[in-house]
Amino acid sequence: METTTTGLIPNWYPPNRQNYNLILFLWQFFPLAASLQWLISWYGMGKTSVNSRLNLPGRIGWLTMEAPGFLTLLYNLRYLAPQANPHYLSEEYSLPWQNKVLAALFVLHYSYRALLFPILQPSMSPLHILVWLFGLLFQIINGTCIGAWLAAYGPLTQKDWSSNLTFGTFQFVLGISLFYVGLAANYYHDDELREIRRREIRRQERLASQSKNPEQAIKKVEKHYEIPQAGLFKVMLYPHYFVEWVEWTGFWIAAGVGCTPARCFVVNEVAAMLPRAVSGKKWYEDKFGKEKIGKKWAVIPGVC
Repeated sequence: METTTTGLIPNWYPPNRQNYNLILFLWQFFPLAASLQWLISWYGMGKTSVNSRLNLPGRIGWLTMEAPGFLTLLYNLRYLAPQANPHYLSEEYSLPWQNKVLAALFVLHYSYRALLFPILQPSMSPLHILVWLFGLLFQIINGTCIGAWLAAYGPLTQKDWSSNLTFGTFQFVLGISLFYVGLAANYYHDDELREIRRREIRRQERLASQSKNPEQAIKKVEKHYEIPQAGLFKVMLYPHYFVEWVEWTGFWIAAGVGCTPARCFVVNEVAAMLPRAVSGKKWYEDKFGKEKIGKKWAVIPGVC
């Protein structure tokens, strides 16, 4: 019997069981679309952004592209669970603590990535509206798959979780620990990139204060780049990508290796970000010279 859900888009947002299965099935083919990045060099964001009438301001574009992911997950928890989770018929029922912890971790990550990140950045290059649209679509689909799984279509009781995790609580704790390691490393390496521009701002301010022309303007730094050296930057150019993959691999382990939405998140992130890291290494080599890049890997030591 087909189930129905009500919401912003009935049966789709939030999804009923049939549409959830369809979305999740199609979501597994995302790497095929992402592989097209290997064939093109254009990417309208960050260091490779270019002037265009279709550009969005960096901070606003980033926030509005990333935030719908965790908002979609919260929307599913709020509105899908009472409709599609049969246990909600009992007044004493509450989602298992594991579901709540995983949801909280997802929101924690995107509270930083979507909300704090654009505020903390000394500057942000504009992003093309096509990049914004694809990123927005990624966030909504990913938030729907993980949110619906946590709310109604994944483990809904402690008995379900007992059969979902091969190594029980140990596996959950291991996954959460790996998540936090990745999250902390992600912030650390992001801040090293921010420090490059903060140093340039301080340098320009110092030069301006020493100038005979007090009205000398400080140049914009949104296109200022150096070769970062701290932490894992010593061996790779995109450790902030690598540790984010570690972070979501931990989330997948905690959710259970049979959790298709969590697995898709990891695989789809790698598929989307790996081509950018490889092309980004070439960008660094073209800008600074291969001799200065040396033996640094792009993003996976020993692989690329």
